[in-house]
Amino acid sequence: MVFVKRLYERFASLVQELTKFGTVGAIAFVIDTAMYNVFLFAVDMGAMTSQVLATIISTTFAYAGNRWWTFRHREQSGLGREYFLFFLLNGVALLFNVLTIGFAKWTLELDDPVSLNIARLVGVGLGTLFRFWSYKRWVFLEATDPIPAELPEVKQPR
Repeated sequence: MVFVKRLYERFASLVQELTKFGTVGAIAFVIDTAMYNVFLFAVDMGAMTSQVLATIISTTFAYAGNRWWTFRHREQSGLGREYFLFFLLNGVALLFNVLTIGFAKWTLELDDPVSLNIARLVGVGLGTLFRFWSYKRWVFLEATDPIPAELPEVKQPR
């Protein structure tokens, strides 16, 4: 039990970030899935277009949740820079979804709702791993302590 406690203390900030990231991601996933199915089956837009539009909507939510909750303790390097990188990296992660959907639809010839949603789940899983790593690396940077202009004077004993 002591080992687990020490391990938790050592990785507490990572556990907190992962928990918050997972919560924001779960909500974004529900938004993404709902929008994908609305665009695909109610509006009849096509699998790829539906996925791209659903991703734009859910990514906007995810950026806000991650910036102002998950990674709020990290350096803020400018809304425009962060938002651009966030969407760029989500575009890369979107490739996981598009490739798994395309593989299911055109290679395996599975275009029923269950198969397409299973393919999306695989893509979302792969994309989530990439997103967490890339957000920490390039979007929400570690806070840096400013270097003091002058070092404090050390008093010499007499």
